[in-house]
Amino acid sequence: MDLDTVRTFVAAADAGQFQEAAAELAITQQAVSKRIAALERTLGVRLFTRTPRGAELTIDGQAFLPHARELLRAAGRAVASVLPGSRPLRVDVISSRVAPSGLMRDFHRAHPEIELDVVMLFDIEAALAAIRSGAIDASFRAVAAPGRPLPEDIASVRVLDEPLQLLTGPAHALASARSVTVAQLAGHRIWMPGLAPGTEWAAYYDDLAAGFGLTIEATGPNFGSDALLDTVADTPALATFMGGQTRLVWPAGHGLRRIPVTDPTPVYPHSLLWRRDNPHPALVTLRDHLAATATGHGAAGTWAPDWATGREGREGRVSRSRGGLRSGGSGG
Repeated sequence: MDLDTVRTFVAAADAGQFQEAAAELAITQQAVSKRIAALERTLGVRLFTRTPRGAELTIDGQAFLPHARELLRAAGRAVASVLPGSRPLRVDVISSRVAPSGLMRDFHRAHPEIELDVVMLFDIEAALAAIRSGAIDASFRAVAAPGRPLPEDIASVRVLDEPLQLLTGPAHALASARSVTVAQLAGHRIWMPGLAPGTEWAAYYDDLAAGFGLTIEATGPNFGSDALLDTVADTPALATFMGGQTRLVWPAGHGLRRIPVTDPTPVYPHSLLWRRDNPHPALVTLRDHLAATATGHGAAGTWAPDWATGREGREGRVSRSRGGLRSGGSGG
């Protein structure tokens, strides 16, 4: 059903005259007559009776009028739902416990007036497809994984370098250390059952292990973070890595230790991805917020893979400067 004919019918019903309806709609009286006639043919009934005073609704016209009004209201709501800024900003944070989720909580506290839909997508390819289709507006990812450059219509900016920490149980050999160097981790078993092949975080830890001679194991089923914490707490031979801003809670009796890693400090590079032509105004606000609150990246004494800094490579890159070690490149 043509909404223009429905709109013309409602205008004519309200005005009681085709001429006044034509003036309201900025069309000719002949166009009003043609639209009403077309609608009557579609419905198979007469909607108006011509009178000396104008046009009166027939019984069928009176029955159709409230439904016609609802059709127009529904059309208006449909249009409003996709106008820029009229729908919630949809952002993928991968998981509720990781750093991007914290970044979005901070954004919500700073901009409570902006409606948000927070989603969690596991795979980067699914996230990219959702960005390109418009299903989501943005995603937090480590980019670009080796051999998988971003599509040209996807933009990215590095928003957070998250230092890694070593998590151990109370009986682990390093449990009492205030900090550990990457070199000290050689020979220790680091267990990370969540490293799914093909993910950007698996690529990150592959490069970290290769670059510093670490033993990172992804064996066994992944029963989630609670099971991982239970195992690390009870097994002196195992430790795991976690982001410094990852939010996990465990029983006090576990006695787990979070230990900073230094010389250099491995940092996990979080970037925000979005489609270049996305018009949502809240997306601009989010990017401005992240730019204003970011602590910077490429700090002295840190390490990140070359592919995360915009350079292909499997060894990672740490260069020296007068101020000490500095990770190379810039994200996004």
